[in-house]
Amino acid sequence: MSKAASIQLIFVLVVGFLSVLKAEDPYKYYTWTVTYGTASPLGTPQQVILINGQFPGPRLDVVTNDNIVLNLFNKLDEPFLLTWNGIKQRKNSWQDGVLGTNCPIPPNSNFTYKFQPKDQIGGYTYFPSTAMHKAAGGFGALNVYSRPRIPIPYATPAADFSLLIGDWRKGNHKGLRQYLDSGKSLTFPDGVLINGQTQSSYSGDQGKTYLFRISNVGLSTTLNFRIQGHKMKLVEVEGSHTVQNLYDSLDVHVGQSVSVLVTLDQQPKDYYIVASTRFTNRVLTGTAVLHYSNSHTPVSGPVPAGPTYQVHWSMQQARTYRWNLTANAARPNPQGSFHYGTIKPAKTIVLTNSAPLINGKQRYAVNRVSYINADTPLKLADYFNIPGVFSTNSIQSSPSEGPASVATAVMPASHHDFIEVVFQNNEQTMQSWHLDGYDFWAIGYGSGKWTEASRKSYNLIDALTRHTVQVYPNSWSAIYVSLDNQGMWNMRSATWERQYLGQQFYLRVYNPVQNLANEYDIPSNAILCGKAVGRHI
Repeated sequence: MSKAASIQLIFVLVVGFLSVLKAEDPYKYYTWTVTYGTASPLGTPQQVILINGQFPGPRLDVVTNDNIVLNLFNKLDEPFLLTWNGIKQRKNSWQDGVLGTNCPIPPNSNFTYKFQPKDQIGGYTYFPSTAMHKAAGGFGALNVYSRPRIPIPYATPAADFSLLIGDWRKGNHKGLRQYLDSGKSLTFPDGVLINGQTQSSYSGDQGKTYLFRISNVGLSTTLNFRIQGHKMKLVEVEGSHTVQNLYDSLDVHVGQSVSVLVTLDQQPKDYYIVASTRFTNRVLTGTAVLHYSNSHTPVSGPVPAGPTYQVHWSMQQARTYRWNLTANAARPNPQGSFHYGTIKPAKTIVLTNSAPLINGKQRYAVNRVSYINADTPLKLADYFNIPGVFSTNSIQSSPSEGPASVATAVMPASHHDFIEVVFQNNEQTMQSWHLDGYDFWAIGYGSGKWTEASRKSYNLIDALTRHTVQVYPNSWSAIYVSLDNQGMWNMRSATWERQYLGQQFYLRVYNPVQNLANEYDIPSNAILCGKAVGRHI
């Protein structure tokens, strides 16, 4: 080969190599249509929300860093939004799909979500964030897989199953909404569903191992999950690989997701898969079937019982969830390479939930403020400098005495701060809190009232990162959060009645230096509503 040809070949190879380096992450395109339909989840026909004709909605399987372009057509008779529960929306709260960041999609209209599950893997969900639509369906599984070159800390399972478990009511979602608007609380659920059914089946081969991704998509109730005669090895919780402990059953609180490995190592027959309510006077149970492919024996006998009201048992179980510090995350660095326990928080926020009556109607509040939605998304008001939409001084960072009030509450926070948040629950009810845009370290659980001395019980070594944390009755839970994601982020009760009636607010993570490296600009297809109508993007 001549010298000139060699130089030309080297040039081609270098250009090709650089083009690979600069190649964009893959794009995946979806078109979803939201409609009403009829189903009988509990044996009685009722109106449900379908996505592409499915209840629950389609399972969305993607690979970390994929660019998702999802065109959503709303064929309902009222505005609609989907939110992507646990997806961090890096630098991109514009795509979060809640009323504080997005105008809802009008009937007979569409909106194209464009987002990237950046540097995260695991089992997540999506669901409607508007007008109690979640009570009618519209939810589904969202699974983010690792890239081939990033190993996961367990052998590839023979298959994986997504199980959406949740309490269910027979009432129409509009009727439930009117009930709440009138100042009443939701009644007790009518049943428990597994993937929208009371009877479903999952098949596997004897001797093989399967991954079960379990998510609580219900409105209000903690569920205990178990598989008759089988141990479950916990391997992932909301994007965190865990120390792989074995469990007979797992509590999954509202809004939470866990992934377990199950080996079909028992006699070849059929076994119950069970989800039953926790912390309720009356226990509701939903079942499915684990079917061995060589089984000729159907399930029989009583459904295996689970724990009922043992709060201490559940709290002790939560403390056994540990981060696998040596496992790779979505990037090749080990999960434990960020030493969260050595960082002194810049600020402590204490949030106390309550259930006040305001103007004679039942509301829910945090630090005496019950949130009300504005007609203009807070993110748009912030971007266009529209005054009078929200207040950054209506909610305080610690509880105080006095009557509750309503406000469109936003708590200011500084970009890159590292903060401690304590959820104080002085009620007899079970609480579940979620923060959009982030995962956080769930560092501590305790009974009674949190004090500074409670920090002695924190796990500062290998606490899980997750996006939803439970708070037990008359107890507290503490988290650490690294505020590395600029934007307007919803902090809410995952118990949907409480969220709907005000137990939420927005965290404005702000940097005075506007930079596209910190936050993306407003999308060109953003829907404008309220006081933002007529503004120019």
